[in-house]
Amino acid sequence: MRNASDISRRHVLQLAGTAALSGALPVVTVRPASATPAMLASAIRDLVGEAAVKVGKVKLEIPPLVENGNTVPMTVSVDSRITAEDHVKSIHVFNEKNPQPNIGNFHLGPRAGRAKVTTRIRLADSQKVTAIAQLSDGSFWSGSVDVIVTLAACTEEVP
Repeated sequence: MRNASDISRRHVLQLAGTAALSGALPVVTVRPASATPAMLASAIRDLVGEAAVKVGKVKLEIPPLVENGNTVPMTVSVDSRITAEDHVKSIHVFNEKNPQPNIGNFHLGPRAGRAKVTTRIRLADSQKVTAIAQLSDGSFWSGSVDVIVTLAACTEEVP
């Protein structure tokens, strides 16, 4: 019998392979390397359900031409009065081609002062980025930007 310190990486992989073949381990599903427009539409539908998404009120600021997709500045602002009765509840940002279709979710309230978020994102390739805001009345508003990325991010291989 081997000690725990004597177990090699090869032995661990052999044990894992045997367990996988015998059905002892769960099956792992590998996702595609990038999202697709269909995945984008599905992610948006998961957020809004059957509600209509109106175009307007949301201003998405991203440079139209990005040299490096590893750090892309992004600002989303929503034209809304900020009162207890009328405010932005959340802002959600989606993309077409990153490994995940949802870039970020920002939850706001009437005490936020203004409906504006600024951050940096990674973009895997040239693509459309869409921001959707949910207002306190339950309505959804959107804005989109097409971005050209000359040096893609999110594509590094892990050694």
